[in-house]
Amino acid sequence: MARAAGKPNLALASFLEELGWSPKELARKLNRVFGMGTVAESAPYHWRDAGSVPRSSLPSMVAYVLSQELGRTITVEELWQGKATDSSTLVPADKNLNHPWNTPGLNRILEDWVLGGLIDRRRFLAVSGSGLLAVVSHYLDGTAGRGSFSPRLDVDQAADPLVTQVEQNLPLLQLLDDKDGGARHLPYVSAQFRSIGLLLKEGGHSEVSTTRLIRAFAEVGQLAGWMAFDAAEHGVAQRYFVTALRAAHQVNDRALCAHVLADLSFQAASRQHPADAIALGEAARRASEGGTAGVRASVLSRLAYGYAAAGRATDFDRTQDQARDLIEHRPANDPDPRWMYYLTPNHLDCQAGYSLISLGRSTMRQGNRSTGLQLVRRGDALLATGAHEVKRGDPSQRRALFEGAWLALGHSASGDLERSCEIARTAASRLEAVRSPRSNALLQQLAVELRRKQRNPHVNSFLPDLEETLSRTTTGTTTG
Repeated sequence: MARAAGKPNLALASFLEELGWSPKELARKLNRVFGMGTVAESAPYHWRDAGSVPRSSLPSMVAYVLSQELGRTITVEELWQGKATDSSTLVPADKNLNHPWNTPGLNRILEDWVLGGLIDRRRFLAVSGSGLLAVVSHYLDGTAGRGSFSPRLDVDQAADPLVTQVEQNLPLLQLLDDKDGGARHLPYVSAQFRSIGLLLKEGGHSEVSTTRLIRAFAEVGQLAGWMAFDAAEHGVAQRYFVTALRAAHQVNDRALCAHVLADLSFQAASRQHPADAIALGEAARRASEGGTAGVRASVLSRLAYGYAAAGRATDFDRTQDQARDLIEHRPANDPDPRWMYYLTPNHLDCQAGYSLISLGRSTMRQGNRSTGLQLVRRGDALLATGAHEVKRGDPSQRRALFEGAWLALGHSASGDLERSCEIARTAASRLEAVRSPRSNALLQQLAVELRRKQRNPHVNSFLPDLEETLSRTTTGTTTG
């Protein structure tokens, strides 16, 4: 429901005109960001033309969406002329993260996580541009200095079995994400993250045990951030990533810092913020210098994805070639960190594959069909070597779903609708077991495209099944 004031909302009208949006387009954007059913498509017409003010959290949601799209802060007061108030449950992802880059600063962030617990009703809104870069700026410009704990440890595991148990659990948590997708087990991994935070908050550990706990806290934070990203909970993902970065910094783990920055870069590119992606990706590349070949290759592959999102094809090719060269020629006596278990030459190929499909599709939309088609076909060839056909029992189900969705989009763009539908059918069959809203969104995008091609017999046969599966399995919301 909304309160009607009778006079047009000239501020909202001005912002919509600046964006070139109709009220219906605003409604669709709100539903994409906050979840289908957030607002009826007709409602923003009443807000603009009759000055109606929506109730609940919608005034803050509208201000957030307009701020993100316009690249500057639009306040609730400015937008609704004092007739609405900010929602206390909608919080920018960078709130209370700007503490000093030292142990007391990390402890204050840690305390917020521990006290929030399972009853935290805040909904974190993703930030971009200067807001995102500001929250990591002290690390990027070097003013964070060195962390308080040594990165090198002589560990006697028998001396602290509790910390050893925490560390031994880390690989098992990663397998949950690989098999079932980020959304299914995020609450459990979040609880593990907070439990380690609680151990640190209670204190009383030796310096060696404290260092080990902080490193574990950083690793689980990175994993929780990735799972939240896969769950399309972008605001909370940013909070996990930034917390993980700060924890890794305190134990001077430059490789893990580079890894987290690369995750933030990849997330920004996926959210269509290429400038953020490149700034963060290039910072990750600098942080990875001196690290193992695997760490540097992984970071470069994420930076290449950012270049693809920005339409910088030459930089993409150069950076991806560097990543591939590093991984193919890494020395045997250069072991990667344990958390880099997933990186293989095929992983890099597949990441390059969907990067090329994304770049090719955007090039085609800009009117250069010939070049775009070449890029898409290059991407299809690389991605076809990946996991999209693995059997149901394979532990890489989330990867198979994500790569299959991208490959279906690639074949759709190149006009091979029969192959697109065939691959998408296999991908959609994984939705019952894998909860990955990030992958669902790709299949939703494919469904929108196929609706315009229903005269094709393969599309006509497959599309109803796809839409029924998506309607049954698509849950959750996105925040950013």
